[in-house]
Amino acid sequence: MVPFRPLSRSISLVPRSALFSSCCRSGARPISSRAVGGVSRVAPSLPGVQRSSLQSPNLVRSLTTAREKVKVLMVLYDGGEAAKNNEQLLGTIQQELGIRKWLEDQGHTVVTTADKEGENSIFEKELVDAEVIITTPFHPGYLTKERLDKAKNLKLAITAGIGSDHVDLNAANEKGVTVAEVTGSNVVSVAEHVVMTILILIRNFVPAHEQIERGDWDVAAVAAQEFDLENKVVGTVGVGRIGERVLRRLQPFGCELRYFDYQPLSETAANEIVCTRFENLEEMLHGCHVVTINCPLHEKTKGMFNKELLSKMDRGSYLINTARGAIVVKEDVAAALDSGRLAGYGGDVWFPQPAPKEHPLRTAKNKFGGGNAMVAHMSGTSIDAQKRYADGTKAILNSYLTGKHDYRAEDLIVYQGKYATKAYGQRTS
Repeated sequence: MVPFRPLSRSISLVPRSALFSSCCRSGARPISSRAVGGVSRVAPSLPGVQRSSLQSPNLVRSLTTAREKVKVLMVLYDGGEAAKNNEQLLGTIQQELGIRKWLEDQGHTVVTTADKEGENSIFEKELVDAEVIITTPFHPGYLTKERLDKAKNLKLAITAGIGSDHVDLNAANEKGVTVAEVTGSNVVSVAEHVVMTILILIRNFVPAHEQIERGDWDVAAVAAQEFDLENKVVGTVGVGRIGERVLRRLQPFGCELRYFDYQPLSETAANEIVCTRFENLEEMLHGCHVVTINCPLHEKTKGMFNKELLSKMDRGSYLINTARGAIVVKEDVAAALDSGRLAGYGGDVWFPQPAPKEHPLRTAKNKFGGGNAMVAHMSGTSIDAQKRYADGTKAILNSYLTGKHDYRAEDLIVYQGKYATKAYGQRTS
């Protein structure tokens, strides 16, 4: 059995036995800086600006007083023309989570970029003296151990959204970097996307629509792979905030509902939803028409859905993944579609992101030429979700900048040199 922490359910910071077996003081205002795409417009350092003092890697990089001059580096996606005049697209480099003016009015320096890959990227160059780094799961700035080693001043890494697997959490722990995310900010958005994707696949919507676009009309060709959702068996791998909401939304469809999780739902929730818990993943997969992945990515879930586990799924079943792309082995999923083991695969998560043009799941099809419901990573970044995670990011940042450190417990992943959650697997520290 693969132990894991369900995606986005907060737990007490106290250990539980039930968990897992398995910058200057002058009046001058710093010149703001912005790096859009591959072009950086970063102002030179101002005379007299005091950078945060370097600390031993083994010391916690936390402060107890309000910060006067801080460099904040944001790695966000480029919204292009769509975001230039749309203030609601907060997760883009154009709108910058709506916090640039707020930060600059306090005298802080802001650098924003979408350029994040490689040693010559703006992200790589600017992280060396950043005290706060903000990025999103939709266009993650990967904070590897090597990058954390370079980021000598880094105290706080914020995920504007849910999921901090783009950070080397062990290294962040060692270096005392606080890692936080906006728990709960997009759970409704993702749960709705999961249900939509299930319906798109099981009702064979994409091939039917493509047929109409081509000017064809062949009802039998598309109806041959179209089924009702009623009376189907649906199982979720993980029943945290998102997994539970998926089950609740599926209950009115008349499905038989299952879940695999190390920790059971409350008796009240289980009775309301009418679902069955399985303690063995393979046993849950057997008999499922649809399986949806709603668990976080960590060492024990990386590559979990490989050729071997996929072979345990019923032939002709559907797999949905809105959790993280690296939880599946992409080549094995493509092969399962081609062989008929899977009738469909859908979701919005890839590894790496953005997905390269040659990524096999961009074009993978079942033997009937359909079965692909993949989109860019968008499920958790609806306009409504962007407002929630932008507000949450600002709250976390304000807690740090004011020196209060009164973070919501459920938002903390790594804090004061220790893991604040079991969400990313069994940890010894």
